[in-house]
Amino acid sequence: MAGSIEQLLDLLYTEIEEAKSMPLSNDKCVIERDRILDMIDDVKAEMPVAIQRAEDLVANKNDYIASAKREVDAMRQQAEEYAHRIINQDAIVREAEARAEEIIAEAEEQCRLLKRAASEYCEDALRQVEEAVADAYDEVKHSRAKFRSILGGVDAAERQQPQQAPRRAMYDAELDEDDYDDED
Repeated sequence: MAGSIEQLLDLLYTEIEEAKSMPLSNDKCVIERDRILDMIDDVKAEMPVAIQRAEDLVANKNDYIASAKREVDAMRQQAEEYAHRIINQDAIVREAEARAEEIIAEAEEQCRLLKRAASEYCEDALRQVEEAVADAYDEVKHSRAKFRSILGGVDAAERQQPQQAPRRAMYDAELDEDDYDDED
């Protein structure tokens, strides 16, 4: 007569409710002792099984809750790690941008220094060329003066000869230099 505890208790209740009342008493009844005792034995036998099932359910519930907590903790940890990665990436980007700005500033400074060095080099080269040209000009003037002094005697002889076509004017750098200075 095995069944669930609830079914056994329902049968026991029904047996007692349907039992015949004792003469001269409404609250006492006559029941079949062996049958009721068997039912109680069945309830006792089912109790450990039911208790075990309940304990198993509680254990399963606790395992499920613990598993859910572990999953939640793992998801939270993953979310925190993701947030840290995002924050770190943002920090890396900011650091890279700052480093890029430093590199650009350094490059601009080097460019400025190179321009200044190139300007100084050009200025120095032009000064040297100007000095070389001035020295050459002085040498040409000196040579011309020597040439004229040597030709001084020849000029007198030419004067005695008949006039020829006029000579082309010689280039005079000093006059040219004066013209250049006037433009400034």
